[in-house]
Amino acid sequence: MTTAFNFVLRPQTEKFIFCVIVFNALILGLETSPEIMASHSALLHLLDNICLGVFTLEIALKFCALRAAVLKNGWNIFDIIVVSLSFVPDAGFFTVLRVLRVLRIFRLITSLKRLRIVVEAILFSLPSIGWIVALQLLIFYVFAIMTTTIFGAAFPEWFGSIGDSLYTLFQIMTLESWSMGIARPVMETYPLAFAVFIPFILICTFVTLNAFVGIVVNAISEISARTREADNKNNDLRTEIANLKEGIANIERIILKQAESSGKAEPAALPEDTKLKS
Repeated sequence: MTTAFNFVLRPQTEKFIFCVIVFNALILGLETSPEIMASHSALLHLLDNICLGVFTLEIALKFCALRAAVLKNGWNIFDIIVVSLSFVPDAGFFTVLRVLRVLRIFRLITSLKRLRIVVEAILFSLPSIGWIVALQLLIFYVFAIMTTTIFGAAFPEWFGSIGDSLYTLFQIMTLESWSMGIARPVMETYPLAFAVFIPFILICTFVTLNAFVGIVVNAISEISARTREADNKNNDLRTEIANLKEGIANIERIILKQAESSGKAEPAALPEDTKLKS
């Protein structure tokens, strides 16, 4: 168990797993080429199975080293699910699930610390982002009613109903052909239509998007600070453990020297009367 623990958590092992993940990603990409598969399918399948074997062995060693504690880490659970999907049979309905083995590439997230921080920051900021989305939907609904009421009669293909207006407003928010494709044609009939489109773009595209970015950036900085604090605590703990080991080793050396010196000491002289009697 100790050997497996030391091997799995060794930096060289983590680097090796990272290289295998990158190599496996390249193989999965090559398998999408009919020309390459026609001539090297057996080799690519063999290399893919070897990579899968390495991933499976890694997870098995983690279970040997950490046992049930493996399931306390969300990233380990993610690795287990991704690798398990690769064992789905390649037949019938399961063929669709078999395609999900490409998710093994996402194991790069678990191998790179900075990527983990970004993903954790996004997950951490989901509650706040949810409120931003709610505000966005409210703004969309208000502008959809306005544009349907004002422009619906003249431009039914864009603003004929609430659903059409919502879709058109989403296109405007993405700034995809919003000016020449939508705004200017509408302004030919309604010259003051810019008074609707420009505020909508300013609110939804710039203000709300910056709010999204601000929430995620703040979450990244907060999680990075927590990670640095945890790393510092771990470093302090390693230093204390090293000092304790050194202190124990010094005590053992002192005890050993005392034992050696007492063993080499000459026996004490006997009293005179004892010598005569003998």
